[in-house]
Amino acid sequence: MIHVKKRTITLNCDMGESFGHWSMGNDELVMPWVDMANIACGFHASDPHVMSRTIDFAIQHDVQIGAHPGYPDLQGFGRRSMSFTEEEICEILIYQIGALKALCESKNTDVSYVKPHGALYNDMMANEDVFRAVADAVSCFNIPLMILASGNNQRYLDIADNYDVPLLFEAFADRTYLANGQLTPRSMPNAVLTSEDTILSQIKQIAEYGRVSTSDGVIIPIEADTICVHGDNDAAIELIAKIRAQLDA
Repeated sequence: MIHVKKRTITLNCDMGESFGHWSMGNDELVMPWVDMANIACGFHASDPHVMSRTIDFAIQHDVQIGAHPGYPDLQGFGRRSMSFTEEEICEILIYQIGALKALCESKNTDVSYVKPHGALYNDMMANEDVFRAVADAVSCFNIPLMILASGNNQRYLDIADNYDVPLLFEAFADRTYLANGQLTPRSMPNAVLTSEDTILSQIKQIAEYGRVSTSDGVIIPIEADTICVHGDNDAAIELIAKIRAQLDA
């Protein structure tokens, strides 16, 4: 008989990504179903009012608040790589995390972790120089850094240890994986899962067995602390509710 180890895995979601009169996401409806809110910090999306309102939603539902900083790229929604020195990346992150932290403190709460956004997240996972710059910035706030769970977690743990930064490892509910443990690039076919059954099956694999089936049929280990979900539409919110029920069960 195979004994399955049940894992306590949280749900995190990217939020606060509206800007001015432009609205994105369903933060108020998603918030009751998740444990961690990754709040955009103004460079790839959001503005002070949106950040403040999203903090209020998180407080209302006792959800951890995370900073979700990205490249300064409102037009590209932070999904385009940009060339910066390590010092500049560090400064860009400190600026954004500091802004969210100040808003949180004005409401008697605080930032609990950092999760980079989009291209910065991908660059961090592919380039050790970028990862070091991110870890350096996060070390100023004495909070964990969220990164992609992969088969090479130890490499990132070793670097983060040099900056005394704890790591949180995340998996994705609706993204496919390559055999090397990285996410399938959005430019490739089948990068995003759309079938509810397939998404729920992948989450069960991750939560109960600590593994995932890649897009080319290889099974790889994924030791995740948290799973990222997206709440861009009404159907997505219904799916998040089912994911929450599956994890709680």
